[in-house]
Amino acid sequence: MDTDLLVVFQEVARRGSFTGAAEALGYTQSAVSRQISVLEGRLGAALFDRLPRGVRLTEEGRCLLPHASAITERLRTARGDLRALRDLAAGRLRVGAFATADAALVPQAMAAFRAAHPRVSVSLSDGLTRHHAERLAAGELDLAIVTADTEEDFEGLRLRHLLDDPMLVAVHPGHRLAGLEEVRLAELADEDWIAGRSRPEDTLISATPHRAFRPQITYVVGEWIAKQGMVAAGLGVTLIPSLAAGAARPDIVLVPLHPDDAPVRRVYTATPAGVTAPPALTAFLGFLDDAVTRLRERTARATRRT
Repeated sequence: MDTDLLVVFQEVARRGSFTGAAEALGYTQSAVSRQISVLEGRLGAALFDRLPRGVRLTEEGRCLLPHASAITERLRTARGDLRALRDLAAGRLRVGAFATADAALVPQAMAAFRAAHPRVSVSLSDGLTRHHAERLAAGELDLAIVTADTEEDFEGLRLRHLLDDPMLVAVHPGHRLAGLEEVRLAELADEDWIAGRSRPEDTLISATPHRAFRPQITYVVGEWIAKQGMVAAGLGVTLIPSLAAGAARPDIVLVPLHPDDAPVRRVYTATPAGVTAPPALTAFLGFLDDAVTRLRERTARATRRT
């Protein structure tokens, strides 16, 4: 049923007159009369008694009135809710990201987004890229920050390149390489390495263009904060993604690798393919881009620190 007919019906009931309702709605009297006749025809009931002076609700009209009021009020509420979503005055955004993206990039984008749109609820799930891909496909996340060697790794998802994430070498401040602007892998061949796995091919170093480089992994440590602690104690060197450079502890030094040697992760935003993006997601992407710009500036400062 056309809800506009119910709006006309309520106005006629309120005014007790086709003419009064027409003036209030900006219609002609004949248009109001015609719409009431259409509504009566669809319902199979007379809604008004036509009197010499105005009209009066019939018993059927009095029965319909509260239902019509409820329907039109729900519709007004629904339109308001939709407008709030479009205006980012309501809604939700469910974000997933891997650990080093959570070190600075994603929290800063979230903080800026929340300051601009405080009524949008934003949640963050930390975890591995493959888990986020599964949750995106299941409709449990709206957006994930993921890493991928190729875009073909994520069938059914829409990928948008966000940034390249080169690795930096973390060394003790007293290390012989701490004052250099960049280092070659060959200069690190005899170092004690701290890594998350015992096999080099299972670590971040596996992405280096020099496949033959196999560091001596002396300490296997999973958490990147613990890796920094061991570097600060002078026990070895490790790789730290540039994404996390701004959150590195102050008692270690980050040295860029030569571009020909540096392992680089490609970082993307991932969203479900073929799914309409909520307004909050579209807006959040802009805040992510701004956070990437600020991240690059912090990384440059962190690598200059001695």
